[in-house]
Amino acid sequence: MQEFTHNKASGASVRPAARVVAGHPSADGAGVKIHRVAGFQSQEFSPFLMIDEIRSENPDDYIAGFPPHPHRGIETLTYMLSGEFEHQDHLGNRGAIAQGGAQWMRAGRGIIHSEMPSQGEGGMHGFQLWINMAAKDKMNKPGWRDIQPDQVRELSLDERGSLARLIAGQWQVNGEPQCGPLQETAAEAAVADVRLAAGADVSLSLPAEHSVLVYIYRGSLATERGTVQRGNLVLFGAGESLQLRAPEDAAEGTGLLVLHGRPLNEPVVHYGPFVMNTREQIEQTLRDYNNGTLTD
Repeated sequence: MQEFTHNKASGASVRPAARVVAGHPSADGAGVKIHRVAGFQSQEFSPFLMIDEIRSENPDDYIAGFPPHPHRGIETLTYMLSGEFEHQDHLGNRGAIAQGGAQWMRAGRGIIHSEMPSQGEGGMHGFQLWINMAAKDKMNKPGWRDIQPDQVRELSLDERGSLARLIAGQWQVNGEPQCGPLQETAAEAAVADVRLAAGADVSLSLPAEHSVLVYIYRGSLATERGTVQRGNLVLFGAGESLQLRAPEDAAEGTGLLVLHGRPLNEPVVHYGPFVMNTREQIEQTLRDYNNGTLTD
């Protein structure tokens, strides 16, 4: 059995797998079928709030997309493994991403946007993350940015063919500081797509003060809590390094979204597309949306 309690190479304490959170089928937008893991009221998730996975070969599951809708108080990060999505918003921004690309949006004080699939065949597989914003920043100016596939840094992790695609934030890979193309995220949120070959065992050094979450989108992940299958998320406890291991019999390898960020330790009040700190702020947000001043 693989030892998970100590990183022999560096002497750093390894984060334990503290809890497994199961994803569940859901729907959003105009009936898009998704697989969701949410942690709005969990400080272990913070600064992340939710992960939605879209995965289907049937266009009827996703073609209606996400027509114009509002947000306040969060950032979103969309990452595509296959398929194409197009973003438009009330500020006049418009852009599309395809396989390997990502899209970041800061709602701040208010944004109205749409996210629509721009292809009808070939299937769709991608993710949208919700990232919370600190109370002091929630009413900041909205923002948006596309990250095309060739902007995402891809780094080898071992001789087996394991790799990491760095999408956002700061990382330590093979003992060297690295960064994704997106550095504007709230709460130092960092996102990487880690792909492990069967039997791979890799370690990543991450800031000890950060929360660490790992979502399994392909294959399975071996932990001291047992083998965790696709569609589930693992919350890791305190430590200085993260150990990731793919079972030897994982024929297709293991695909992971690895997330880390600075916990906000602030109250969260969530209502639909709005995430604020108090009920009064949510009520004000609803008034602003209903009277047309959300984006003023």
